[in-house]
This record gives sequence, C-alpha cells and structure tokens, in this order.
Amino acid sequence: MDLAQLYTLAVILAMLGGLIMNVARPAWLFSLAALALYFPGFVSPERMFSHAVNPAVLTLVLLLVSSLALEKTRVLAWISRHLFSKSQLLTLFKMGGLVAISSAFLNNTAVVASLISSVRHSRRHSPKRLLIPLSFFAILGGTLTLIGTSTNLIVNSFLVDYGEPGFNFFDFLPVGICILVVAGLAVVISSYWIPATIIPNEISKEYFLEASVDKDSHIVGLSLQQAGLSSLTGLSLVEIVRENDAVSMPDASEKLQAGDQLIFSGDVTQAKQLANIPGVNVFADSSGLLDKHLKEVIISPNSTLIGRTLKQSSFRAHFDAAVVAVGRNGMRLPASISDLELRSGDKLVLAVGRGFYQRPNIERNFILLDKKDLQPPLAKQKEWLVFGGFISVIGLAATGVLSLLTGLLLYLMAMFTAKVLTPTEVRRRLPLEIWLVISAALAIADVFNQVGAAQLLSSLVESILSVESANDYAGIYWAFIICYLLTWLITEVVTNNAAAALMFPLAFGIAESLGVSYMPFAMAVAYGASASFISPFGYQTNLMVMNAGHMNFSDFAKVGWLVSLCFSAVALIMIPIVFPFNP
Repeated sequence: MDLAQLYTLAVILAMLGGLIMNVARPAWLFSLAALALYFPGFVSPERMFSHAVNPAVLTLVLLLVSSLALEKTRVLAWISRHLFSKSQLLTLFKMGGLVAISSAFLNNTAVVASLISSVRHSRRHSPKRLLIPLSFFAILGGTLTLIGTSTNLIVNSFLVDYGEPGFNFFDFLPVGICILVVAGLAVVISSYWIPATIIPNEISKEYFLEASVDKDSHIVGLSLQQAGLSSLTGLSLVEIVRENDAVSMPDASEKLQAGDQLIFSGDVTQAKQLANIPGVNVFADSSGLLDKHLKEVIISPNSTLIGRTLKQSSFRAHFDAAVVAVGRNGMRLPASISDLELRSGDKLVLAVGRGFYQRPNIERNFILLDKKDLQPPLAKQKEWLVFGGFISVIGLAATGVLSLLTGLLLYLMAMFTAKVLTPTEVRRRLPLEIWLVISAALAIADVFNQVGAAQLLSSLVESILSVESANDYAGIYWAFIICYLLTWLITEVVTNNAAAALMFPLAFGIAESLGVSYMPFAMAVAYGASASFISPFGYQTNLMVMNAGHMNFSDFAKVGWLVSLCFSAVALIMIPIVFPFNP
C-alpha cells in the first residue's frame, strides 16, 4: 500500500468515524473529506468539481424540487382521510398499499410528514401501532422505482459517473414488489408486538425546559425546598448546571447560587408557575410569548436550524415563536436549551405568536404535530396540470422517449409558468445538503479509484473469499452478500444516503475485480441502504415517527428485526435472479 492509498483510506475512515459520532452534518463531513483529497492533487480540478453537474445528480435535485408541486395537491390529504378502518388489520393493509404507492413516486419523507399528524391523532387504533408501520411502508415503497428514494438515485448517479448506462425507471420493480409483499406482511404481524398505549394529548414528560437564577435574586443562598423549587406541580428538577459543573438529581437541601441554570422535566404546560417565582427566569419567558398557545413540532430534515443553537438562529425573530422545551428521544439533553445544537427529529414545544403560521419558512423547518394547513389547496385545473405533467414526464422517461432530466426541466418550467411554484419556494427548499453529499461522494470515489485504493480493497476481499474465477458462483455470491451486509450495517448506524455513497465504490470495484456484472452489486448497495428498520437513526422517516409517537430504540428493534430479516432474505435471493452475475 503506497502513501496515496494510505492517505485516501485514512481520510475516508475519519469521515466515517465523524458520521458515526455525529460530530457534524453529513454534507460538511463529505465536503471536508473531498477537499482533503483534492489538495494533494490526486485528480485535476476540472475532474474533481465536474461531479457536481453530473446529469444523474442534477436529475435527483430536479426531482426533489418537482416533488414540491406534488406536495401542494390534495392527494396526501385524500390518503390521510382514507387510511383508517374499524379493523386494525384492514387499516394496516390500506396504509401499506397507499403509503407504498405514494412513496414510489413521491419523496417518502414528505409522505410521512404529511400523514404523521392524522396517524398520531387516530382515535380508532393505537397511534404507536401505526406510526412505525407508516415509516416502514414508506421505506418499502421507495424500493419500487428509480425515483422512490434518494438512495436509488445516488447509486444511479455513481453508475452514470462511472460511464455506465444507469438504471431504467422500473428496474427496481421486480425485486421491490417481492420485498413489499413479504416484508410488508412482517410489518403487519410485528406491529401487534408494540404496546397499544395512548400518546398523551397534553404536552408532557418527554421534554426538558430551562430556567436560570438571577444574580440579585432573593433566593440565592436558599435551599431548593426553601425556594419552592422542589415541590412544583408536574415539574421535577433533574439537574443544576453551575459554571463547569452539573449537579444531577439535586437534593432538596441543595443551596442555590447566582447564575444557576435549572433543568426541569415533566409537564411543560406548567412552565408559567415556574416563571412566577421571583428571581427565576424561564428560557422562553423573556420573549413575552409564554402566555400564548403551546404547539409541538418536529425539526424537519431540511431545516436550516440543524447544527445551530437557539442563540445562533435568532429563533424568535424568524418564527414569531419561542422554544419552551426540547425533547430528544426521551433522553436528557447534553447541554442547556440555549446552547443546545439542534438535530433533525428533535421535538420542540413552542409558544407561538399570531404570525407563526403566516411565516413562509415554517414548512421547511418544522413538521407540525397538529392538523394546521399552512397553505390553501391548488385549484383543480392546476392539480390536473401537476399530476398530468408529472405522469407524462415519468411515462416518457420510462419508455425512453425523453430523458428524465430533460422532462423534469420542462415540467418545472410549466410549474413556474402556471405559478404552482415560485423561485422563492424553490430557493428555500432546494436540497443543497443532498447535492453536496452526492457531489462530494462522487469526488471521493473518483480519488478512491484513481489512487488504486478501490482495486486494493477489492483484491483483498477476493483473496479472503478465495474466488478462483468468474465461474466460482459460491465465492461471488458471498462477495455479493458481504456488500449488502456492510451497506445495511452502515445505514443502521449512520444514514441511508451516506451508506450508499460510501459502499458503492467498493461494491463496483469488487464486481470489476471478479469479472462479473456490476448490476447485482449496485442493487445490493441500493437495497442495503434502504434496509433501515432496527435502528431509528439511519432513516429520517424513522426518526420522525419515533419522536412523534414518544417511542424509543427498543420499539423499533422489537418490530424491525423481523422486517429487516424478511427484507434482506428476499433481496439476497431475488437480486441475483433478476440481475444475474453472468448475464
């Protein structure tokens, strides 16, 4: 192994470690890794930065932008009204069909975001038994078509960048249908293993709120009991943050000091009684909004708040709302609310002002857990244009009459002309994060190949498996299984997009080294990256429903192991049948 190969592998491993430890957003980590590989001069600047305008990458971006028009139609509202039946079994089957078909053609994150409120407020069945299936069926539906999930499009982007034809629109359908049927049945069966508990209507117990003690307060020097802070109705003091120290679960005799930050858990609707204690300032009370209505929201995967603290984001000015409390997977937060770095999927309790729902940036930043419609529905003529235009583009692309990229460009021009979309909306919702991740990943993969690291690892795998030739089916099949399992493992601990981007160069290199078709190995990466069922952290929709349903890791593991087992078994059997190693 020469110095260039060693350096390249070290950069990639450092990036993977950063992804696992969640030290920064994936877009930043991929971009920094790409720059770290660019400066030594392994590839030319023209080649390095040309990946950002790869036709398949641009197609992905245009597709995500085009989905904004489809989100404005009433199709998802119609689905939400027809999800439920008296029988929970029938409800699950209806949900499976409707959500899977929608996710095959729409962004599955948008599908879940649109339906999550209706499912959460279901009165016929336990919402907890429906929320995880909602996410799982959206994931399964995404495996049916090229545009069903961003991971399919990322793998397609790599193929195009490697000079291969890429996928056809319905290449995923034969395997995807088999997975949907078998894994879908597993979802229905395992959903009954979730306790049928009720999600509380009140905002309580899953959140932490923050207050501070004024320097000149009369309660400085008093014990918690004397100050009345150890006997609040519905609130428990769980920690005192004092300079660089923290006192967890303080005793009632603990003396208060000036500047103490007090972290409470419990019923955050009782925050006002805390604010009424002289010398105690509740974090949200300084905004003057604590008397307003409290609303629960989840931070959207596309939010500009991710990676920023409330201090840095000028929250009150941007949203006419104040953060009363924050929840993250039911866990104690690692910092005070004001200094907490927000993440996708965090739950916030907001005290909202009159202008909150009129702000144009609400939909991008938050998933509302009430049923408030933020924009009027499109007129019927425009809805027909939206659906007719999109179906025409998909049909022309599927039959090879028009490239998907050209069709989407024409479609977006029509949406702008009809004023279904505006440039401002597109600018706000432009998927820059995904664009950066894919562009940087393609650049990293290019260097990975140029310095010979891909060939080195491929040869290592080949020697470990002792593959003698392209006719050694057992050895080739084991290499295929390893590619799938590694991708699945990465997607469970990192994210689906990162898993696809990291594993494709290795999988493609193994296929080339073995002298077999790249298609089954590319499919192994695509399906492995979508097999995120055991952990809620690998797929955005899982994280969304977990926080909306007050669930935890064990709820997903309880259901997900069977779904993951069925998904993987079908994928590993069907992919080589539909896409043979030696066509």
